[in-house]
Amino acid sequence: MIEPFTIDVPQADLDDLTQRLKHTRWPDELPGVGWDYGIPLARVKELAEYWATGFEWRKHEARLNELPQYTTEIDGQRIHFVHVRSAREDALPLILTHGWPGSFLEFEQLIEPLSENFHLVIPSIPGFGFSGPTHEKGWGVPRVAEAWAELMNRLGYDRYGAHGGDFGSGISRALAGIAPDNVVGVHLTYLPGPPPAGVTFDLDEEDTRRLDRIKQLIANRPAYQSLQATRPQTISYALTDSPVGQLAWIAEKYTEWTDPESEISPDEILTNISLYWLTGTAGSAARLTKETAGIAPPICKAPIAVAVMPHDITLAVRAHVEYLFDVHQWTEFDHGGHFSAMEVPEALAADITTFFASLSSS
Repeated sequence: MIEPFTIDVPQADLDDLTQRLKHTRWPDELPGVGWDYGIPLARVKELAEYWATGFEWRKHEARLNELPQYTTEIDGQRIHFVHVRSAREDALPLILTHGWPGSFLEFEQLIEPLSENFHLVIPSIPGFGFSGPTHEKGWGVPRVAEAWAELMNRLGYDRYGAHGGDFGSGISRALAGIAPDNVVGVHLTYLPGPPPAGVTFDLDEEDTRRLDRIKQLIANRPAYQSLQATRPQTISYALTDSPVGQLAWIAEKYTEWTDPESEISPDEILTNISLYWLTGTAGSAARLTKETAGIAPPICKAPIAVAVMPHDITLAVRAHVEYLFDVHQWTEFDHGGHFSAMEVPEALAADITTFFASLSSS
């Protein structure tokens, strides 16, 4: 059963958030260290003050409720999703999948341009936001992809495309492996991973730099990733009890992983962080990292497109990707980072549209 969904956060939860923000116990900070030790105290205080006194959740809640939202239960888990049908009856269905620390909100600016040519399905990953929390072990990338296949089937879509970045990249590729007769193509903005084993490639200087960066990250796993992959329950106490802890945990990534020229507003950042806070899903969202670790996803044989953002966490090496996947389109963007749907929405929408149009024409 699919049911309409309306966001309606209890006022008591908003009042509690305000009180917690006003009574924050702030840490000290070493002088002159900038970002070397983590997100600076001044930046967190600035965002926290605005969150407590200037940010208007109800305004954003009303705006989001203009989107057609639904919930359904799949494999014992509630799934929340936005479903926007194109005015074109023959439009290709397209499922868009976010990652961490994102949410369905990051695709908001893509809805208008993409809905001209696609029926859009934008779900919240189990454990995230209104699809959370999860209630049992096993909700890693492959199981999420299986849920997506059932969701698209339930909506009556038997031929569709997929797009994603971060965890959404892995879920989209896994979906193509699970439902090869249904997924016509996969568009990705992030394709991390080690180089193919046992194969030698003749890389140019730029690709060598990219490979060095990938190896560096594999050898020195980021702290947030290590915690979420090994002790998601432990970190969840701090993130679920302290809004400033949740704020710092996520807001840091909106600086580290974005193009310095990108303009992601405090309202956009705080709406996304509020979604984690108000649904109490910091811990269950973190569990996705642990549940996915060490699991080989289904093999994606569908045509893929790769959009490389110059300020992403890592940049894909084309020779490696072409060895592993059926690459039909490769775009090197001039601007953009990890949150490309928020940073360069028009250019990203155009790239997605071009890719699936090329598949249709061929």
